[in-house]
Amino acid sequence: MSVFQDILNTYAQFFDWEMWGEVLTDPVSWGLIGTLVILEGLLSADNALVLAVMVKHLPEKQRKKALFYGLLGAYLFRFIAIGVGVYLIKLWWVKILGAGYLAWLSIKYFMDKRKESLATEVEEEHSINKNGLLIRLFGTFWGTVVAVELMDIAFSVDSVLAAFGISEEVWVLLLGGMLGVLMMRGIAGIFITLIDRIPELETTAYILILFIAIKMLLKVFHIDIGHVTFFVILLVTFGATFVVHFMNKKKKTSNENQS
Repeated sequence: MSVFQDILNTYAQFFDWEMWGEVLTDPVSWGLIGTLVILEGLLSADNALVLAVMVKHLPEKQRKKALFYGLLGAYLFRFIAIGVGVYLIKLWWVKILGAGYLAWLSIKYFMDKRKESLATEVEEEHSINKNGLLIRLFGTFWGTVVAVELMDIAFSVDSVLAAFGISEEVWVLLLGGMLGVLMMRGIAGIFITLIDRIPELETTAYILILFIAIKMLLKVFHIDIGHVTFFVILLVTFGATFVVHFMNKKKKTSNENQS
């Protein structure tokens, strides 16, 4: 009963206007919000492209409906996941599992990195099988909606865990969950364009995911990386990204001129 009460208390904090007032007047809070926006945007760029491919076989009007229904389900899942997660993240073994999963995501990215273009990879791996089980069970439209829903849930796990790694504050988790869906559906195109221009940013996102995994794991041993240290590492990482980008660009230009 106490567990259920704790979860209800977590949801009650979502509507604590005094808490939101303190959050929105604290410079550190805005720094965390900015971190969430950047991280969610970079991670959502790939996710948005995957979802676009998944619904491309539908007529245009049905595409928008399928994505909208998926959007509603994504918000519902994240709301539930955050409420339950705030309680579970207090358990040391949950932190270890969460840190391990985030570390695996990052390591897998570097292991699976290929030379093929992102569009080709997504097209091959995530396009809907029109003869698949979901299509046969629910029909073309609703089968696609279910597939989009399942993919949204998979993306939500990554997003919610990353938010937990940044901070265990309820408002951070709530904003992280909501921003993740908004980025994936709203302005992911901006980040896709940004990654096209500066491809090193995608690698940076997964480096940060690995750092967040380490940060989460250290909390198990009561070692907390302060906000100032976290922001410094963030700035240094992005600074190094742009340095590497301009070096690669200069090297590419030099090779083109020589040839």
